[in-house]
Amino acid sequence: MTFRADALRGAPAGGVHTGQVDYRLARNAVVSEFKKGRLSRNDVCDAHPELLRAAHNLGKPTSEECPICEEAQLVLVSYAFGGRLPASGRCLSEPGELAKLARRSTGLACYVVEVCPECSWNHLARSFSLGARAPRA
Repeated sequence: MTFRADALRGAPAGGVHTGQVDYRLARNAVVSEFKKGRLSRNDVCDAHPELLRAAHNLGKPTSEECPICEEAQLVLVSYAFGGRLPASGRCLSEPGELAKLARRSTGLACYVVEVCPECSWNHLARSFSLGARAPRA
């Protein structure tokens, strides 16, 4: 799986972005604590119903197996937050949607969440800023 900002569905080639944060180390720590028995399944499988709905209907399938249930494949759900978008953000559902939003004069804070639609495990995979005057993510 690639973690470049332009790997998000529809990101413009060479789009303006001010860096990204990869949460893989935090993810690995949570999975490790779960496998050691220090966290219960209820502690880590707590996806919000709206996130699960987005994962089922709009998520981008990956080839990566869920590290918790080890039965289902993870999906990526992408969100953008910024000026003239709903306060709850916008779930990106089409490949060219981020490129279209990036052309706005205001910047976007973008987030990619990995979700297991079966066991409700979820974790922020990465975040980045994109656009003309990108806000800090």
